[in-house]
Amino acid sequence: MAVREQVKTTFLLAYPVMLSQLGQVAVGVADSMMVGRLGALELAASSLANSIFFVLLMFGIGISMGLTPLVSKAYGKGKTHQISRLFSNSLLINFLTSLVMLGLVLLFSRNLNLLNQPEEVETLALPFLLIITASLVPLMVFQAFKQFVEGLSQTKQAMFITIAANLVNVFLNWLLIWGHWGFPELGFLGAAWATLISRVLMMVLMGAYVLYSKRYADFGLRILRFKPNWTLCKRILKIGVPTGFQFIFEVSAFSAAAIMMGWIGVNALAGHQIALNLASISYMMATGLATAGMIRVSHYIGKEDYKGMREAGMVAFGLVATFMFVCALLFFVLRFWLPTLYIDDPQVISLAASLLILAGLFQLSDGIQVVGLGVLRGLEDVKVPTVVTFLAYWGLGLPLGYFLAFTMGFAEKGIWIGLLVGLTITAGMLLYRFDQLSKRKTKSNTDLPATT
Repeated sequence: MAVREQVKTTFLLAYPVMLSQLGQVAVGVADSMMVGRLGALELAASSLANSIFFVLLMFGIGISMGLTPLVSKAYGKGKTHQISRLFSNSLLINFLTSLVMLGLVLLFSRNLNLLNQPEEVETLALPFLLIITASLVPLMVFQAFKQFVEGLSQTKQAMFITIAANLVNVFLNWLLIWGHWGFPELGFLGAAWATLISRVLMMVLMGAYVLYSKRYADFGLRILRFKPNWTLCKRILKIGVPTGFQFIFEVSAFSAAAIMMGWIGVNALAGHQIALNLASISYMMATGLATAGMIRVSHYIGKEDYKGMREAGMVAFGLVATFMFVCALLFFVLRFWLPTLYIDDPQVISLAASLLILAGLFQLSDGIQVVGLGVLRGLEDVKVPTVVTFLAYWGLGLPLGYFLAFTMGFAEKGIWIGLLVGLTITAGMLLYRFDQLSKRKTKSNTDLPATT
């Protein structure tokens, strides 16, 4: 396939995923914008709660992604009989994972003081955290249906449902935060309840579409009364668990950065939340390109077209580099205006604007590393990338950020410089690894071991 056709096909596959992923993170963005109108303390409390929750969310999404390349590969090989069993076992894994994560938050919630945050922030953050964590159960069920259809290269359905649910979330925020139309005025906790309700809606709509659509009738999907297949569960988890840890190592690095920001002060934490919220928009859209790259690569593997596989991966890298360059420019140019969408505190706005300069600098690295993880996942290469992300963020990025912030006196900027270094090293190593593995696979025309 010509490069132009690869670009077109990848883009048409990617843009619905990008908008769907944007819808996922937009729930948190909308919450932060509307909560920010209540004050810096409320914004800082939601920042702390969302930082903890986002680690669990991304791990769960990573677990669910174990299904997609397996469905895509089976579809490429024409093994449609296997796809239904993959889906049922993935749904079971997702549901059990959500219960485990919910239990972990309940245990941890009694020890928020271990994070050494301002007491007033911890007090407000706890009930917010418990409510949004409950949304993990419907969200993980939604993810099982979403990853199934995306494995079949059908990406628009989840996009429409996610956007609709996000609009419902914003409307419910308006009702529940300020108590409009006779609804109770719940303050910033209203945003947490709105998030929970909107994610239940996502689950119901996506599940109903997949189970009752004639398009999927031939697959004979089952959500109940099926016998778990531990061999298939193992295959899904073999990809999903390392993927979840890849997400955790990056996202938890930013959550740890939020905790260090809390040591500096409430304004630093609020400014960090604004800059991180904005950076998470471009990041989650880049994961859409990563998903498209993963689907294309695994599909070509199923067809044993290794030249097409390499082209598809490289096209995904090129598209994400272009997209993230545009995002970086927007961050630079609009750095003083964007924070005003969240808060009207001049000190917080100024601090957030300075962090957006650094956020702009790491856009390219962030995009390349997330696509690198995606296309390598399409090759079922997950162990080495997981080690790379751990060492880059926790072995270098965070310690360097701590040193620059508290030893060298760079404060909040030092923390973000450390994260920038971690992202850049990860991006370079993952791009190099895909280049080498895809070249080897193209030349040998044989399968690489999944654990290389």
